[in-house]
Amino acid sequence: MFKDLGIRTRLLVLTLLPGSLLAIALGGYFSWSQLAQMHQQLDERGQLIARQLAPLVASPIAQGQDWRLQRILNQMLDHPDVRAVAILDPERTLKLHAGPSMLTPPPPSDPQDLTHVSSLDTTRILMPVQARHLHLEDDLRGDDVRLIGWLDLELSHHATLVRGYRSLFTSLLLIGAGLVITALFALRMGRSISLPLQRIKHTVAQLKEGHLETRLPALGGHEMDELASGINRMAEALLSAREELQQSIDQATEDVQQNLETIEIQNIELDMARKEALEASRIKSEFLANMSHEIRTPLNGILGFTHLLQKSDLTPRQQDYLGTIEKSADNLLAIINEILDFSKIEAGKLVLENIPFNLRDLIEDTLTILAPSAHEKHLELVSLVYRDTPLSLIGDPLRLRQVLTNLVSNAIKFTSQGCITVRAMLEEEDSECPQLRISVQDTGIGLTEQDIRALFQAFSQADNSLSRQPGGTGLGLVISRRLIEQMGGEIGVDSILEEGSEFWIRLKLPKARDDIEDLPHMALLGRRVALFEAHPLTRQALQHQLESCGLQVTAYDNLEQLRQDLSSAEPGQRIGIAILGITQQDGTPHRLYQKLQEIIDLGCKCIVLCPTTEQARYHEILPEPHAGLQLQSKPTATRKLQQALLEFCCPQQITSGTAPASDSHPARLLCVDDNPANLMLVETLLRDMGAQVVAVDSGRKALETISQQTFDMVLMDIQMPGMDGRQTTEAIRQWEQSSGARTTPIVALTAHAMASEKRSLLQSGLDDYLTKPISERQLEQIVLKWTGLNLRPQGGKPGVDTPLVKNEAKVLDHEEGLRLAAGKPELAAEMLDMLLESLEDERQAIRQARDTNDRQALLERVHRLHGATRYSGVPQLRNACQRSEILLKQEHYSAEIALDELDAAIVRLLQATRQQDRTG
Repeated sequence: MFKDLGIRTRLLVLTLLPGSLLAIALGGYFSWSQLAQMHQQLDERGQLIARQLAPLVASPIAQGQDWRLQRILNQMLDHPDVRAVAILDPERTLKLHAGPSMLTPPPPSDPQDLTHVSSLDTTRILMPVQARHLHLEDDLRGDDVRLIGWLDLELSHHATLVRGYRSLFTSLLLIGAGLVITALFALRMGRSISLPLQRIKHTVAQLKEGHLETRLPALGGHEMDELASGINRMAEALLSAREELQQSIDQATEDVQQNLETIEIQNIELDMARKEALEASRIKSEFLANMSHEIRTPLNGILGFTHLLQKSDLTPRQQDYLGTIEKSADNLLAIINEILDFSKIEAGKLVLENIPFNLRDLIEDTLTILAPSAHEKHLELVSLVYRDTPLSLIGDPLRLRQVLTNLVSNAIKFTSQGCITVRAMLEEEDSECPQLRISVQDTGIGLTEQDIRALFQAFSQADNSLSRQPGGTGLGLVISRRLIEQMGGEIGVDSILEEGSEFWIRLKLPKARDDIEDLPHMALLGRRVALFEAHPLTRQALQHQLESCGLQVTAYDNLEQLRQDLSSAEPGQRIGIAILGITQQDGTPHRLYQKLQEIIDLGCKCIVLCPTTEQARYHEILPEPHAGLQLQSKPTATRKLQQALLEFCCPQQITSGTAPASDSHPARLLCVDDNPANLMLVETLLRDMGAQVVAVDSGRKALETISQQTFDMVLMDIQMPGMDGRQTTEAIRQWEQSSGARTTPIVALTAHAMASEKRSLLQSGLDDYLTKPISERQLEQIVLKWTGLNLRPQGGKPGVDTPLVKNEAKVLDHEEGLRLAAGKPELAAEMLDMLLESLEDERQAIRQARDTNDRQALLERVHRLHGATRYSGVPQLRNACQRSEILLKQEHYSAEIALDELDAAIVRLLQATRQQDRTG
């Protein structure tokens, strides 16, 4: 508050405030003291009046002379302080009264002495009149205290208050006069200070505006004169500095004018260089896109025909050779993707996918690809996925696999002996988006603190010397860090020199719907198996894999001990399957075959796991077809191991293919591609999956064909001579609009992997896209998405994307229902009963929605029924619901046919359950 006051005002306040407070305090104290003294004098005067009046009224009271008493009382009213007076009898009954009514309540009576009570305006006194007041001159009778009456006297405070107020008013006048004199003196003193300060302020303002010639005169006072002298000296210094600065500015201006022309020339050169850099970036992007297209196109043929060849009757050795070809092509594709990734990261155009994937399969597939390079150095590859870790997730599996591949490859490079362990665990539970920790631990050379600080920098490696053994550009970890950060996670490393390193990833990924195939198979639940593996960590990982399949595992670290336990067991108590992890250290292949034969003779089937580098040696001595023996490479994938166990446990369920689902008609597809190999590949894949395919090699032929025939979907290549895929799509859309034909889904088959290219395709009228190389699984999913028709392979040997176990669309599948209920028969029966109870009502609701043509209600009912079927073993009804829901969402012309099939599937399920109830 005082900060906003001027010096003159502050001086006035400091002068008046203490004096005012002191005057008020003293005046108040003395006024209060004087008023209290007046009140005391009034009380004393009243008591004196009462004591003097008592002898005067005693005789008239005793003689009963009321007229005399009344006169005495009236005379007492002439006293200035007496307001009212009264005479009471000994019982305090009023006898005589003079004056107005009394205001103050009577005081308590005391026959021996005077009593009084005071209020704000009056004081009331009660005086006993005794017999001794009659004979005051007689000492003998002066002690007679016999009560003959009471004297009641009331005094007024008015005169006393008037005198007190007069005194207070006089005090206030004196205080006010003193304060006024003090204020005048303070103002005079303040003016003598403020006027010089105003002149100083005015002079400083003149100096601030640039009038440095302004000077202050003498201000009248030693301190003020010193201040004025200092300001004058400062003004002279500023004037001198301004003159020097002006000279410097003039010189600098001349220099700047000389440099402006040079800068202008440099700007022109920089602008030209920028345009050249943008043009070079554009050429590089076009080169990368064209390179991707030119390499992916033959790769599509290599991978596609490898899939087709794997379906034919081949020996296991030939299957391994084809697998090697496929992995090599995948590695080449990975190299292309890394080149594109680095370009996208530099340009800031990297786009991540969000699709469902299985974390365990991703880790195991990554280790399978990198196993040969690890086994060449005699390293153990181990994957440990903890039981509480969610497997079905949503994210970008390709990018996550790329990061894991880089981390494991680096671990293999810098590890000469020991093992490399990949662990996946749940770090923070969440119902929708849990946090996972994936680590790659090795027993290699380790890293120093300096190496760790430079590790995630571009073109930087732990060993940059010319004699270093591992190769590489040093970009892998930089790309990995950028990918993980774009996924919302973090990547780091913990390392001890000469002991090893652990690279870790923390990542939050949304959960996807659990896959039925991840549940333990009914045929394996509770079965006993034996496990031999000399390496402790590998044995733990294999035991974990087998237990996740529902098996009871007995682990051994000695093969001879396993054989002895099998031979000593009772015939009915022997273990039927043994998983054996072997290496060259366990003996020669011939010696091992003898031990295997002994185990097989004991009635125990064997699955032999060996390093990929030693697999050819064991192929030479092990028989190709053998009912009780299988050879797999390390590290084995859980699905592959489960499939081998199913072949041993229930060989009658393994077929060479799968039966096609009962659709209303096979999918009619038009394939357009100018490359003969790719066209033949897509046509063969689709025909093998039960589709009717028409193949053309140009956009013009595609336009002619689609105007003459009806197709469920078109697969369109983009880069074609003449009329390319975009132009063909636009022509087809124009023809559909002009002719009133229904809109046919068109899916691009493109070798371009740039995100901008994919967005451009969707904006040009195409409905979806597939990036080459393509697989059966991709074709099956895209056809189901846009047509609602299921594609199933018709025959041949199952390949990578084809399930090995028979999966016919049964009306009622109790085994599947048991798997969905986690092996609990009561829960499976309860879920099926709940579905059957609501089935008839759902059927009637669907019929009613169809009759009223209420598509929204119809879609809601079908979706609700589809959700209910996912928890029961009713595959045929589930397929019918899925197809109906897809076609209703797309407003497909065959939606009514699918709804008829759905109604028929409901009827078949009800009939099957009634028949089962009658027979059961």
